[in-house]
Amino acid sequence: MDPLFDRINVRDLLSGHDLSDPSTPLSAPDLRLIISRLESHSLHIKSKVRSYLLSHREDFASLFSQCNEAVSKTNEISDNVSGILSLISDRPIDVEIRKLVDEIGRTTKEAREKRELLGLLKIIVGICEKLEGARSAFSDGRLRFAAEEVKELKKALRIGDEEEGEPIVYGLLRKQWADLFDEMQDLFSKFMENAVRFEQDSRTIRVKYKLCVDKMDGIELHTVMEAMDVAGILDYSLAKAADLIIKHAITPAVSYGSPVMFAEDVNQGSEGISEAVLKILPSQDCKIVDVDGDAIYARVIQVIKFIFKHICFENGSWIRSFGRLTWPRISDIIISKFLSKVVPEDASKLVDFQKIVKCTSEFEFSLKEMMFISASDGKDYRLSNFSENVEVHFAFRKKTEILGKARNLLLQCDFSVPQDYTSKGPLLKNDGMAINSPNQVVDLIFSSERCVVSIAASQLMELVHQTLQDVCLSSARVALEFYHAVRDAILLYEAVIPVKLERQLDGINQVAILMYNDCLFLSQEILGLAFEYRTDFPESIKEHAVFADMAPRFHLMAEEILQRQIQIVIFNLREAIDGADGFQNTHQMQQFESAKFSIDQAVFILEKVHIIWEPLLRPSTYKRSMCMVLESVFSRITKDILLLDDLAAEETLQLQRLIHMMLDNLSSLLKSLISAFDSNAKSEEDTSRPIDDLIPSLRKIRKLGELLDMPLKSITSAWESGELMSCGFTILELKDFIRAIFADSTLRKECIWRIENVSLY
Repeated sequence: MDPLFDRINVRDLLSGHDLSDPSTPLSAPDLRLIISRLESHSLHIKSKVRSYLLSHREDFASLFSQCNEAVSKTNEISDNVSGILSLISDRPIDVEIRKLVDEIGRTTKEAREKRELLGLLKIIVGICEKLEGARSAFSDGRLRFAAEEVKELKKALRIGDEEEGEPIVYGLLRKQWADLFDEMQDLFSKFMENAVRFEQDSRTIRVKYKLCVDKMDGIELHTVMEAMDVAGILDYSLAKAADLIIKHAITPAVSYGSPVMFAEDVNQGSEGISEAVLKILPSQDCKIVDVDGDAIYARVIQVIKFIFKHICFENGSWIRSFGRLTWPRISDIIISKFLSKVVPEDASKLVDFQKIVKCTSEFEFSLKEMMFISASDGKDYRLSNFSENVEVHFAFRKKTEILGKARNLLLQCDFSVPQDYTSKGPLLKNDGMAINSPNQVVDLIFSSERCVVSIAASQLMELVHQTLQDVCLSSARVALEFYHAVRDAILLYEAVIPVKLERQLDGINQVAILMYNDCLFLSQEILGLAFEYRTDFPESIKEHAVFADMAPRFHLMAEEILQRQIQIVIFNLREAIDGADGFQNTHQMQQFESAKFSIDQAVFILEKVHIIWEPLLRPSTYKRSMCMVLESVFSRITKDILLLDDLAAEETLQLQRLIHMMLDNLSSLLKSLISAFDSNAKSEEDTSRPIDDLIPSLRKIRKLGELLDMPLKSITSAWESGELMSCGFTILELKDFIRAIFADSTLRKECIWRIENVSLY
């Protein structure tokens, strides 16, 4: 049958034609030919199909028969299912099955509940029997067994882990257990009261090894301790014994004001040790005061060793429990009655306190070896923490005191000057020694001079030196705190004083000069601190102790203050001279009086500065600063006069009069400069120079006063000789001056020509 389903190829139907070109159209004959051949082909296919069906007739018949049988079985199944459904609808069996299952479930649940109740009853009976057994064991003196039973019952009854909805019987059983536990605690407390006693008359602590309580005789103390340990009530049962020992043994041992001593004794019986005794006796030497702590700690160790041996029987767990119970109180007693009373008040005694720190550490190490305190819990090292922190707290407190004292003296200082140093006289004699030497007159380390400083600066450095002396005597930790306190105290001056004196620094007064001296003094003192103390510093801070970095700050501050003061003076002088209106028309009375007032005002300012500066400043600084101020005054007046372009004869005389009057009024000031040169001739190189060299405009203004009434030829001769040039005159100034004074003439032209020609060579 496969060839029947092959595709029909048109080319096969028209094999006689050229169909290679798909665009070639088919003619009508071609189409008819194709139709004819397709019909022939169709008939051929039908013939083939018929032949195939006839040849396979039996196969097709069998296939149709199987299909008919399958349909019949399907109908039969459908009828059966319909019958079942009809049967179920008439009798609901699923309901009966469900009832049966529910009944089986109820029966099973009832059986399970009965088994659980039976198990619970067995547990309750067992607990009751254990409770009765434990109570009976206590009565019989079987303490360890009873304690173990109580411990197991605690787990069985889930004490402390109760849940809601539990049977009521559990609450009743827990109450019975709690009653039994209370009875047990009371019993063990009675045993310990019987075991450890203090006899007031003989001041003796007795520890009995054989105990008798509530008709129970001959109970070993060791057995009682074991039972208490098993029951987990060591802390509770030892509480009264601990109180007794702390009160009657530990407290007297720590009270170093009235020292005691301890004597141990053991009473040996036929069956072994019957009791141990610790006698508390007064010290043989009542004058001994244990400030080093060795004896105090030795007595405490003796008491604890007695406990360790005769009460805890050298059991680490028991002594640890006793330690947890008593150590917080013992350490508080040692701190309050001993350590806090030997805290040094002075840094020089901190070195001695290190001995106490060392023996305190050794004391706690001994307690750790006995397991009286924990080896891992840092909280147990309370004494070491306190003793080690004592010097830190001491250092911090002292640092706070130092800074507070420094701040107070800086804030309270009024920057007043001693009455002896407000006169015009120099601070130093010619031999360099001060007339008087109060605290405010200080030596400069790196200078042969002295200066007056404020009380604040003087006391601040006294405080610094005292603190650095303490640094040399202190431990490394304290020394470091003191070192920082020194630096901070010095820097407080920079932080406090400029703010406090800001307004006063804007005027001409003694405060600014004192502050300049303070900064200069502090800068030099700071530079000398390391040289003076470093060798005695503790080794650990020698490398870190630096002071030189602060010195430039104060030196710079000093120069800024001085320059600011000089500029304020110069500004005030310029304002005064501005009132002269350039010294014009001084031949007129009103203008002359105005110019004279300006000169007097300038002289007044200079005298004020002289009165303030000379007693307080170093001679070299006074000389340098005053020369700078005078130079600004003289140069300004000289410049104003030389700028006048037309001077009458009377005007020149008035100007000359003003110059002479000013120089006469400043004669004492100029003499003070010469005195400053002489008193400090070796301090600086320029002190040997004439005053006219240090104030160039002084020579010029003097010569100007001479020129105002000098003939023209004399002026020309003075220029030709070089005298005027040496006084600071320039050729332009001289020519303008000649033109302003002398009228135009042949002589004036000749003199100007001579002056110009001289200037060419």
